[in-house]
Amino acid sequence: MLLIGSGVAGALWYSDKQQAELTAAIEQQTARQIAAVQEDYQLQIAQLQSGFATEITQLEGKVNALNELLTFAKDNTTEKTDNSNQLYTQINEVNKKLNELKKSLDVLK
Repeated sequence: MLLIGSGVAGALWYSDKQQAELTAAIEQQTARQIAAVQEDYQLQIAQLQSGFATEITQLEGKVNALNELLTFAKDNTTEKTDNSNQLYTQINEVNKKLNELKKSLDVLK
C-alpha cells in the first residue's frame, strides 16, 4: 500500500513538474512571438509615418504653388475678369501667349 501511495504521489509530483515546465516554455515562446509582432508593428508604423511625412511635404509644396498662382491671379485681375473665373481667365491668357510665342518661334526657325 505504501508503495502504491508513493507511486501515486510521485506521479502527481512529476505531472505537476512537467506542467510547470510546459507552462514556462509556452510563456517564453508567447513572449518572444509578442515581441516579434510588436517590433514588426513598430517598423510598419515608422514606415507609414515616413511615407505620410513625404506625401505631406509634397502636398504642402503643391498647396504653396497653388496659393502663389492664386495670389498672382488675384494681383493681376482687371476689369475684364470677373471674380468667379479669374484663375481660368489667367490660365487662358497664359495659354494664348504661349501659343503666340510658339508660332513666333516656328516663324523664326
